[in-house]
Amino acid sequence: MIDHDGAGSVRPLTRAWVGRHLKGGERIVKSEVLHGGVTAEMRRLTIRTLDGDIRDLVLRSFVAPFFVEHAEDWLNREACALTLLAGTGVPAPGLVAVDPTAAYCEYPSLLMTHLAGRTVLEEEGLESRVPLLARQLVAIHALRPAERPREYEAWTTADTVVVPKGADAAVWAAAIAVIRRPAPPYEGRFLHRDFHPGNVLFDVLPSRPAGARITGVVDWAQPSWGPADLDVAHCSTNLALLHGPAWGLRFAEAYEEAGGMLAATASERLYWRIRDGLAFSEAVQWVARPWRKAGRTELTTRVVEERLDAYVTALMDVLG
Repeated sequence: MIDHDGAGSVRPLTRAWVGRHLKGGERIVKSEVLHGGVTAEMRRLTIRTLDGDIRDLVLRSFVAPFFVEHAEDWLNREACALTLLAGTGVPAPGLVAVDPTAAYCEYPSLLMTHLAGRTVLEEEGLESRVPLLARQLVAIHALRPAERPREYEAWTTADTVVVPKGADAAVWAAAIAVIRRPAPPYEGRFLHRDFHPGNVLFDVLPSRPAGARITGVVDWAQPSWGPADLDVAHCSTNLALLHGPAWGLRFAEAYEEAGGMLAATASERLYWRIRDGLAFSEAVQWVARPWRKAGRTELTTRVVEERLDAYVTALMDVLG
């Protein structure tokens, strides 16, 4: 979703900073608020060149106090990731400039190139999009950077899990017990760490939803080194909450069909998928809000909570 507004809506200091990173004679002629993100304020900036042509850039600014506190780390990591990804074949934005400490802008900000396409969260065409997501993730995991990003960080603990209202207490207790165990050994891979349909752009015609193709992967704020299972688990949980538990289970199959390698044993696979699923229990309302803004109005907090419960139960049944 995009809201159109004037170029003047870009904050004055930020506008001046962007201007210093434009080519001679270029100027901002329009800005558009991009909805769907959770952590940052996003704008598409339309730039008019000296000869009258148009090009677009994207401005990410961390505004909310909690996210400003983490902005320096996240923006530096994203800038490094975008630099690393240039020329790899992974369709990521190109880095233009970064101000991670708000030395020049009102808020910590990153300026990058704009990618064509849009996020697609609707049900129609999902069967054809899931294999595309899987193949794209396999390609990301195949990267071997000269300098590894930092080791992954877990996003939940056994003591902070929130058991959904009405959930089977025994099932959730067993699931929580899974993540009390030490993490299984793994072969490290380059991870996006937040790979899911909301961070993937598609070119898809309304008349041909099955003919979609991926045009970009965005939000590289937390690249990490860790098990491929962790990225697969995260996308699986998102699919389960967006489209139902069966799609969460299906994504891991699609990843292997695309040539990806997952943990060898069911107990190891269960660990990573349950760990990611339980992390969502602490932020169901936060996760569901941007999906509703993007048009999935039926995904109330309660609906998403029920899907999470059903997905955790399914994982325990299939892999437990």
